Amino acid sequence: MNAPTTNTVGTHTLSVLVENKPGVLARVSSLISRRGFNIESLAVGPTEYPHMSRMTLVVTLEDHVLEQLTKQLNKLIEVLKIVELERDAVRRELILVKVRVEPDQRGQVLEIIQLFGAKAVDVTADSITLEATGSPEKLDALLKLLEPFGLRELVQSGLVAVGRGSRSITDRTQRGERAKHVRVV
Repeated sequence: MNAPTTNTVGTHTLSVLVENKPGVLARVSSLISRRGFNIESLAVGPTEYPHMSRMTLVVTLEDHVLEQLTKQLNKLIEVLKIVELERDAVRRELILVKVRVEPDQRGQVLEIIQLFGAKAVDVTADSITLEATGSPEKLDALLKLLEPFGLRELVQSGLVAVGRGSRSITDRTQRGERAKHVRVV
């Protein structure tokens, strides 16, 4: 008797290399939302090749659904390559946080900022705005320490990530030419 297969739900980070053309972001995000999936994080920017952009998408899906989604994304003519990044990939986000600060608490908040390698970018009589970059876990820890002071405003970028080692996603597409056979690795 065959053991039943289980479809586990997991968070997946996809690095998607696309042609740098108007409307590509809309087509990719619309394909995902039409299927009822939520994009937890999305960051898009240019690559070392001006005709290509890289999207970093974070989605929570069952494994078999991820496979279906990548097949659908591959059907979009502007998608050049899709790679699911390993858990050990280098992952970073940027946050800007405006923290409520009473005069007697200013020193404590500045110590926390320094401890996390963040920097104060605006200081007023009753608030400090800071900038911090790091892994999502590091930024969550920073926010937990700042919460008791009162978070007035928070802006967070999408996750950007790159695989470890010397290989790159653009190397895998024959130096920027359209890949004929695309697969998730």
